Amino acid sequence: MARVFMKGCEAIAEAAVRAGCRFFAGYPITPQNEIPEYFSRRMPEVGGVFVQGESEVASVNMVYGAASMGTRSMTSSSSPGIALKSEGISYCAAARIPMVYANISRGGPGVGSIQPAQMDYLQATKASGNGGFQMLVFAPSSVQEAVDMTYAAFDYADRDRNPVLILADGVIGTMMEPVVLPEMKSDEEVAAIKASKQSWACVGHPLDYAHRSWIEPGHWRTEDMQKANEDAAALYRSWQKDVQVEEYRLEDAEVVLTGYGISGRICKSAVDILRAQGIKAGLIRPITVNPFPYAAYDHIDYGRVKAVLDVEMSIPAQFVKDVMVGVKDRCPIETCLCSGGNIMSREKVLAAAKKIVEGK
Repeated sequence: MARVFMKGCEAIAEAAVRAGCRFFAGYPITPQNEIPEYFSRRMPEVGGVFVQGESEVASVNMVYGAASMGTRSMTSSSSPGIALKSEGISYCAAARIPMVYANISRGGPGVGSIQPAQMDYLQATKASGNGGFQMLVFAPSSVQEAVDMTYAAFDYADRDRNPVLILADGVIGTMMEPVVLPEMKSDEEVAAIKASKQSWACVGHPLDYAHRSWIEPGHWRTEDMQKANEDAAALYRSWQKDVQVEEYRLEDAEVVLTGYGISGRICKSAVDILRAQGIKAGLIRPITVNPFPYAAYDHIDYGRVKAVLDVEMSIPAQFVKDVMVGVKDRCPIETCLCSGGNIMSREKVLAAAKKIVEGK
């Protein structure tokens, strides 16, 4: 198939359209502005609906409404905008409404910087909203992965009737790369997907208890709330089959680099350079960051490795907390960090890895 040169944000939007997304509501914020801009042009071409809401709160609740009727729906934002959307996302999780959203993250907390960062890891994987709900969270390291993950996210969301998050950063969102776009779903396929949801969607069911919960996601009796939480916990456990991770040159590694998203991509190139220089380096790059691929860290030869190097664009480190759980105190963990809109440099990663190997 032909490759197309596209910016990350625009490629994410096009992938969503091709997956059958026919409703998007959002609000401008850097560095994800190209997503709603692209949808505003593209949706009328496919018979879809684009709305620029008056706020992030309004936008996510518009998505909640459209998705509750069975329409594949999406929103996006950056960092503080995602924080504002968290209540609506929590409501979708409570009502078991499938929706997809993207966080093209910036530096934080507060308004933060508009430059790329990976400061939303804990928010994305541990506390996306109240009530302890969880989501599948995908972390692309290239524009092509962002396309593929977005396209697949709608199938995961529909399968689980649960929100799905694409956790990207400002580098992935604003860089341009050649991509192979997925096949466009036909109007008939889009209609069939929507029709498959009619047993639960808000399409005129009598207001009995079973269907009222989709409109007003409350479980007012404690036994009902506990049952809903038990069902959710079972769903989350089932996601172990969906864990994705890249393991690269681990078999004889003396230093293992680990990172996600753009940091993971930088780490992989650093591994090749270190190997060319005679340093036995390896890589673990989580592709799903929730659920986290803890088992991948069992594949490290702890009799050989000197340390695991956590690489992330966050100060203080956040991703490292899951790395620690995976490593289980079997070797030291060092960090290579940047923040405030500074993009991780390969030179910094190389220096940190060499320092570990040389014992300095």
